[in-house]
Amino acid sequence: MKQIRNIILSTVSVGLAMSLAGCTNSYEDYNQDPYGVSKKETERDAYSLGAAMINLQSWVVPTDVNTNQFTECLCGGSYGGYLSDSNAGFAGKNFAQYSPENGWSRVLFRDFLPKLSIYFNEVKSATDEPVPLAVAQIVKVAGIHRVTDAYGPIPYSKVGQNGEITAPYDSQEDVYKLMFKQLDEAIATLTANRTFNFSPKADKVYAGNVEKWIKFGNSLRLRLAVRISKAAPALAKQEAEASINNAVGVMTSNDDNAFMTLSNTNPFEVVMYEYNGGDSRVGADITTYMNGYNDPRREAMFTQSTLENATNGYYGLRSGIQIPGAEIAHAYSNYKVKTDSKLMWMNAAEVAFLRAEGALRNWNMGGTASDFYKKGVELSFEQWGVKGAAAYLADNTRTPAVYTDPAGLNTYTGPVSTITVAWDDNDTPDHKLERIITQKWLAMFPLGLEAWADYRRTGYPKLMPVKVNNSGGVVSSERGARRLSYPQEERRNNLENYNAAVGMLGGADNMATDVWWAK
Repeated sequence: MKQIRNIILSTVSVGLAMSLAGCTNSYEDYNQDPYGVSKKETERDAYSLGAAMINLQSWVVPTDVNTNQFTECLCGGSYGGYLSDSNAGFAGKNFAQYSPENGWSRVLFRDFLPKLSIYFNEVKSATDEPVPLAVAQIVKVAGIHRVTDAYGPIPYSKVGQNGEITAPYDSQEDVYKLMFKQLDEAIATLTANRTFNFSPKADKVYAGNVEKWIKFGNSLRLRLAVRISKAAPALAKQEAEASINNAVGVMTSNDDNAFMTLSNTNPFEVVMYEYNGGDSRVGADITTYMNGYNDPRREAMFTQSTLENATNGYYGLRSGIQIPGAEIAHAYSNYKVKTDSKLMWMNAAEVAFLRAEGALRNWNMGGTASDFYKKGVELSFEQWGVKGAAAYLADNTRTPAVYTDPAGLNTYTGPVSTITVAWDDNDTPDHKLERIITQKWLAMFPLGLEAWADYRRTGYPKLMPVKVNNSGGVVSSERGARRLSYPQEERRNNLENYNAAVGMLGGADNMATDVWWAK
């Protein structure tokens, strides 16, 4: 930690700091500069802060294997077109067939909300310094938005100090407005302290580098802004442009990528290789697109299928089918994740595609949709360590392949899309959007919850419909699941607030009702 000098702040900056302090209730002594980082911070061992912050970071993309399996593999992986269930024992109760049992669909709600609140409050108890508090606020929003995007209205502003979630719900619109407020305040605090790094013991993502956190905070703000671009276009434009206009800005290179270093084995590796020989496999949707494009990233991302009719090929397992036995299911392509692989939260490629979509909407993103689209592809190729981005971007003929199941069980007749890779300025806005979202989807793997959000918001990328729909006619096989139902415990333990939440949802508490930003 650097020796910190006192800095002179403007009245506006002081106001921002006090606003943040009001949210955290951690400041008892205002005799010191509210933005300055004190000597106490530089000398602190950071053990208690480190434990609390790292625990908080562990609930963005969960490091816990069992939680990760439900949220990232079985739910996000299936609905985002990235992964498919390969355990036949899951049939009839899984996300892919629109029939998750309560123990599956409750995880994002019952685990994330309390944990994020508890560990955020532990950070506040461990420090009264503005920099780590601002970082913790950004981390909390990074986790919370995944919960509200899955359910809609959630308890947020009134959740108890100990993580009690039997509280009134906020509408999803209000959740988003509060998240923007919290991000704006945190980014302002960090920008004023942009050179004041904190202990790497308290940060498994950026090792205490404040400028990296500013870029992530701005990029997260941009992600959320694009998400509400149809529901609240004026607010979306305002927040998106604020992210770009910030003095530090957004992620622009792979050095800025938000990846969490793990103390234990990567949970994807455990789920996809160790649990029953692998409870998930790579999905047919993503391999079909990449096969059609002859995408050189396949070799870096996936293993080849060992099925007899899949010689030297990448064949994913189709999602929402009658799951075959393990001998067949485990012979499809798998994710080339390693034991020590870091967990991705967000990458610079996604940010470039967000800027491309913003530019397509005539927002001031600092460049054109075409330029950011090309940059997104180039960053993704660089991230995966493969060459050939220029030739890939110039290809205006290849389209997603037809899915022929090498096991002969679940072939899908006809291509799901005819979208090509090469940018065409003369294309319709809708084709341009499909092109942006499709390449963004390929670049965001394996962030299935993000892919699912884009699919619900835009209809892209186009995915194969399920073959087995166990929703009893509630969920359309063509549109797919639109949200998760609230846990059954909410009806038992929080009925009055639950009923109010369903009213704010504007539809039945089932998987066919759209969330606010997707209506």
